[in-house]
Amino acid sequence: MHVEDHKWWSPALGQEVELKVYGHWGRPVLVFPSQDGRYFDFEGFGMVEACAPLIDSGRVKLYAADGIDPQSWTNQSAHPADRARRAEDYHRHVVEEVVPLVQRHTGVHALWTTGCSMGAFHAATVFFRRPDLFDGVIGLSGLYRATAFTGGYSDQTVYFNSPLDFLPGLEDPWHLERYRRSRIVFAVGQGAWEDECLRDTRELEGVLASKGVPAWFDYWGHDVNHDWPWWRRMLPYFLARLGV
Repeated sequence: MHVEDHKWWSPALGQEVELKVYGHWGRPVLVFPSQDGRYFDFEGFGMVEACAPLIDSGRVKLYAADGIDPQSWTNQSAHPADRARRAEDYHRHVVEEVVPLVQRHTGVHALWTTGCSMGAFHAATVFFRRPDLFDGVIGLSGLYRATAFTGGYSDQTVYFNSPLDFLPGLEDPWHLERYRRSRIVFAVGQGAWEDECLRDTRELEGVLASKGVPAWFDYWGHDVNHDWPWWRRMLPYFLARLGV
């Protein structure tokens, strides 16, 4: 498997960041790490190996992004408003630095994105905010309301980083038509530690249905826990069935 490492100084974040690439060619998929994770975690938890047949056959190319959750949403020492501002810095880093890097690498304008747990939150947020840059999302076992990380505090920045807050009132045809042309998958188990993710996934399903946005919501069994062994089964399953 072809693997590349990239490191650069991020103007948006004011710090060094890293990114890892897996594969020679194929549909580019931007991967967000789970809570407090880093760019190398997707490989470390066996997700790259689980997707290896798709990567090696040239069907998919994974771009594993770095994360800064301890500086933003999970930074318990910071005021929620400051956490949200740092999350907005991260959003700019993704759309102004990471996405252009992937576009230059592949010649593809619109990417897919994915993540597990909090990675699914990041994937959903960037997809719904920027459907001009992303035309596919696979969210696995995520929470989709930012106030879950702010103790209920909200302001404008929190709101626009919270899909279950900004989507219900969204009527803009520019966004909605792009959503309707995209490939959208959200999956969740019904086993241990999935209760809140199951709740948010069901709510998101209702919101998208009310907007006439086609999406695949898949609820796995009561033995399916919020854990990596199940996500290693889910991601290649959905990628293969979406036709990469």
